Amino acid sequence: MADKSIIVIGAGDALGGAIAKRFAREGYAAVIVRRHADQLEDLAGAIRDAGGEVHPVGLDARKEEDVVALFQRVEAEIAPVEVCVFNIGANVRFPIVETTARVYFKVWEMAAFAGFLAGREAARHMTPRGRGTILFTGATASVRGSVGFSAFSGAKHALRALAQSMARELGPKGVHVAHTIIDGAIDTQWIAENFPERYKLKAEDGILNPDHIADAYWGLHAQPRDAWTHELDLRPWMETF
Repeated sequence: MADKSIIVIGAGDALGGAIAKRFAREGYAAVIVRRHADQLEDLAGAIRDAGGEVHPVGLDARKEEDVVALFQRVEAEIAPVEVCVFNIGANVRFPIVETTARVYFKVWEMAAFAGFLAGREAARHMTPRGRGTILFTGATASVRGSVGFSAFSGAKHALRALAQSMARELGPKGVHVAHTIIDGAIDTQWIAENFPERYKLKAEDGILNPDHIADAYWGLHAQPRDAWTHELDLRPWMETF
């Protein structure tokens, strides 16, 4: 078994993958999680090629029994969970009158309820050891509702409140809980294809580099407990806020 592991729930091709790679370089066994395991093959291969240890897992992060089993398996078979990153986005946009109950509930399940499940299970395993880091990825919608984002903003506000509550409860027990506000477009293929004019700003450092965000996540984890950050804003220099 490795000495320590990181669980990244929402390990996509951009930020989640960059975080997993960053921690793998530091010697963490990277447990990368998303809905469909076959979509993790490229990321897992990249981590292995770089000499890291990786364990891809496909599961529905909204299913309590699956999340409980994930943490139990990692603890028993891979390594103690030192870091948990919840990185599910669920960004959708609908006018309020076109937002169905099904859409609203699904977004809440993905971006808020799944975060609660992950955070709770991480806390259950970290608090007996008196150490660990739990990081929640937020967005502009975490602090400001915008036109067409009622479902997304509601879920992200809920996730931020969860992080605040957990930080106050778990900090005295040695567990660092932090919430990030990612304010701006991230350098992804999706942005390149759907927002080409925005993507052109990459040449001016006008969109977020996933590797640089991952460095910030590593920095949060590495902080001494006398100077813990609870909330960190990250945005390109030209982003208005």
